[in-house]
Amino acid sequence: MTEPATGRTGMLLQPLDGGRPFRFDPGTLCLELLMTGGPGIYARHEVLHDPAALVEWVRRSRLAPGLERVLSLRQEDVRDARTVRDALLRLALDRARGGELAAADLAVINAAAAEPPLVPRIASDGTRAWAPGATGPGLLSTVARDAVDLFTGPFATRVRECAAHDCYLLFVDTSRPGHRRWCTMERCGTRNKVRAHRARTDTT
Repeated sequence: MTEPATGRTGMLLQPLDGGRPFRFDPGTLCLELLMTGGPGIYARHEVLHDPAALVEWVRRSRLAPGLERVLSLRQEDVRDARTVRDALLRLALDRARGGELAAADLAVINAAAAEPPLVPRIASDGTRAWAPGATGPGLLSTVARDAVDLFTGPFATRVRECAAHDCYLLFVDTSRPGHRRWCTMERCGTRNKVRAHRARTDTT
């Protein structure tokens, strides 16, 4: 799975209910793409409308900085990104709920992974950078290959949904005991503690 390249952990998210922004790290690149929207109940979070929006996701993702400067995207790449993302979402939900992985969704990921991926390189200052000529198919191949690593690797059974009833974020539970329940303690974990405290107080 692709790890953060800059020491950054997670993306800063703005809740739709107007609450305070919070930082969320799903644990892997492919699950970061799920924060751009999706089908059904996820459609209200949709942000991938044009190449600029996909570039903005790239800039905020765990991919090494500077990719946006060498990345060339077309509108059809945005359409393909949404197709890959939606397949990833369904597969992640299948994993989180203990279901079978749908053949059609696997085919989407495998097709994207079969394309040549982004080409990393070492910059003159020793940092990780990207070769010129990066394209949409290369970006999606990199994301899809990360998904292959996730769904076939040691954390394949550690894909989780946040336990909060009103949160739909998914993440990889990399904790040693494997008992992580919340997207973040900062948001849903704390809200659950507050609700539990109020429930105990109301019954006393």
